[in-house]
Amino acid sequence: MKIGFLHSLIRKEEKLLIEAFKQRGVELVMLDDRKLIFDLESTLEVDVVLERCINHSRAMHGLRLLESSGIRCINTSEVSRVCGDKMLSSLALKEAGVPQPPLRIAFTEKSALVAIEELGYPVVLKPAVGSWGRLLSKVNDREAAESLLEHKAILGSYHHSIFYIQKYVEKQGRDIRSFVVGDECIAAIYRTSPHWITNTARGAVASGCPVTDEIRTVSLAAANAVGGGVLAVDLFETADGVLVNEVNYTMEFRNSIETTGVNIPAHMVDYVLENTP
Repeated sequence: MKIGFLHSLIRKEEKLLIEAFKQRGVELVMLDDRKLIFDLESTLEVDVVLERCINHSRAMHGLRLLESSGIRCINTSEVSRVCGDKMLSSLALKEAGVPQPPLRIAFTEKSALVAIEELGYPVVLKPAVGSWGRLLSKVNDREAAESLLEHKAILGSYHHSIFYIQKYVEKQGRDIRSFVVGDECIAAIYRTSPHWITNTARGAVASGCPVTDEIRTVSLAAANAVGGGVLAVDLFETADGVLVNEVNYTMEFRNSIETTGVNIPAHMVDYVLENTP
C-alpha cells in the first residue's frame, strides 16, 4: 500500500501524521505542492492521497488534478472547493438545514451597506476566501461600515470583491472546535480569548470540551453538508443552540491532542486506510 501525502511545509500536524503512518508500516509518497508538475496524462502510483496543503488554491486544484487521473483523495477537491469559500459553505449548510448565524452576501459597497443595516450592528465582515482569522472586521456602526467597505472596494482583489457579512455572535470569550472523522465526532475543544477572534492561530487558549449530543449532531450534519471526510467544525454557543460558523477541510490539531486526550492523527490515519481502494 502506498499513500500519497500532499503537503506544503511540514508542520507539527504533518509530523504527527507521518509518524502515525510509519507506526502502521505504511509507505508514504511525499508530494510537495511547491515542486509538483502535472501534465494531465501520467498518473502517480499511489492508492490514495491525503491532502495537507497550506495554500487553498494549491490544495483545491492539486486534488482535482489527482482525481482526474483516478486517484481517490481525502478530502476531495469538491470538499476543498466548498469549505474554502465561505459563501459556498454557507449555501451547503443552508441547503442541509444546518443552523448558522444570520448573514448577507452583497457585491457592491452600496448593497453591502444596506445588507449590514438590515442585519443590525454589530456585524463581522469576512473575506469569502481566507483562514486563521485573518482580514476579519467587526463593524459596530455605520461610520465604520462605510470606511471598511470603501477600503475593501479599493483593494479590489478577489478576496475583497464579494462582501460576506455575518451577524456578530456574542460568544462570551470562547467558541468550540469539533473534529469529525468519517461518521464520528471524535473530540472537541473550547477556544478562549479576551479578543473577539478566538482562533488559536491568533492566541486563543485551547481547553477540553465534552462532546455533547448537540455538538455531535450539529458537527456531523455540518461535515456531511460539505461532503464529509476529515473536518474541523467551528461552533458558536447561543441561547438558541449551537450554530456552525465554519467548516475546515485541512484541519489543524496540534493544540487538541493532549487537551482532549484523543489521538487525532491516529483516527485520521485509520480513516485513510479504511477508505483506501
